[in-house]
Amino acid sequence: MVRMRLALPPLLDQIVRELHAAGYRAVVVGGAVRDALLVHELGALPKDFDIEVYGIAYDQLAGMLARRGRIDRVGKSFGVVKLNIDGHEYDFSVPRRDSKLGLKHRDFETTFDPAITPREAASRRDFTINAMAYDPVADELLDFFGGVEDLKNRVLRATSEAFAEDPLRVLRGMQLACRFDLTLEPATAALCRTISDHYSSISRERVADEFMKWAVKSPRPGRIAGYLAASGWDVHFPEIGRLAGVPQDPGWHPEGDVGTHTMLVLDAAARVAVREKIEGDDRAVLIFAALSHDFAKANTTMLREREGKMRWTSWGHEPDGGPMARTFLSRIGIKAAITDRVVPMVENHLASSSIGRDVTPRAVRRLAMRLAPATITDLLRLIEADHSGRPPLPTGLPEGALRIREMAEAQAVDHGPQAPLILGRHVMPYFNDQPGKHIGEVIAAAYEAQADGAFSNQEEALQWLERYMAGERAG
Repeated sequence: MVRMRLALPPLLDQIVRELHAAGYRAVVVGGAVRDALLVHELGALPKDFDIEVYGIAYDQLAGMLARRGRIDRVGKSFGVVKLNIDGHEYDFSVPRRDSKLGLKHRDFETTFDPAITPREAASRRDFTINAMAYDPVADELLDFFGGVEDLKNRVLRATSEAFAEDPLRVLRGMQLACRFDLTLEPATAALCRTISDHYSSISRERVADEFMKWAVKSPRPGRIAGYLAASGWDVHFPEIGRLAGVPQDPGWHPEGDVGTHTMLVLDAAARVAVREKIEGDDRAVLIFAALSHDFAKANTTMLREREGKMRWTSWGHEPDGGPMARTFLSRIGIKAAITDRVVPMVENHLASSSIGRDVTPRAVRRLAMRLAPATITDLLRLIEADHSGRPPLPTGLPEGALRIREMAEAQAVDHGPQAPLILGRHVMPYFNDQPGKHIGEVIAAAYEAQADGAFSNQEEALQWLERYMAGERAG
């Protein structure tokens, strides 16, 4: 057996040793063991621990843990007891056997047996890199299926043929491949293809969970297209699969086709996120925008004559891409708060080549309005990633984007559009305080005028409103 050190939090370590003293074996399982082996790459020891306890019945385990803190039996059907100690939650479980009864994710018969061995329990886990366990009392790494070697060689391998019983594991593999720079092992890829038609049995919520982990945690999100193609699951995400082979003008895109470019943009976006310390939903917005920014090129790319030469162009892919991004993100279950920011970023990702050439305050103010609820700061991160996904051309922000950033900061719209100076309370007196759509129409007209620079402070705004309403009454 391979030996390693994985330091548990003191209270958790004490509980594990108490279980051992009572005659039960408690081992750390799952991602914590994997991440401990990658500590030099990840930069920190794992903080989330799952403990599997052998030789004990579920109710007996729950009773022992209840003496140490607040427990939650919400996972009883899976043999899981959640223990909360000083604000930290740990999952304890008893080993189980699952027998597949149908196609749906919950169509399993689960049985619990204290006599199940660590090897048998490990065999039901998805990938070898997740099938390792660590016994902190014996200071022993349990690696029955070659997880250490696969992690060293960056191979993503199914632990056993039982992998095919749960199609969600294919999507879990997708985000793991991108998080840990793994290549799907051929036999595992073949298993994935055999269950491709079971994709519809996975709930949108679970699909979204795996895509969110991909977006939030992956240093190499650009591996997604290769993984989906190898697994045969690209058929379920045609917006991604169709990018491969779509040609581009080599003068602007020496890196190759749209698929190649998009994957490079994704990796560049991840680097921007690390540099800017962008996490959570903010990072997901950037990564999903990078993924979908050129979706429409598959529909709009064609040879056209430009400057006396036939060139590949994709006119209209900006406005067409927004609805495609919304449809894709909705289909995989991404929440509206993220999607509503991604869509306008896709629809304006060429801003540095349009308004950035001769930027004006009005153009930047209107850009901020079009982007909301996304911001110009969000968009500039996408533009940098897009510009950096064209090796060997220079990386970073193009000149047009730098001009946009400078003007946006000067206009104080880099983090959102200007707040409207004319509100309902200003308009209502002109209509004898009678509500109706006419109030909204005046407010909208005022905001358009504000964006155009007709006024810039409250006094000027009220003067404009007086003139506007006088004109409306005269008309």
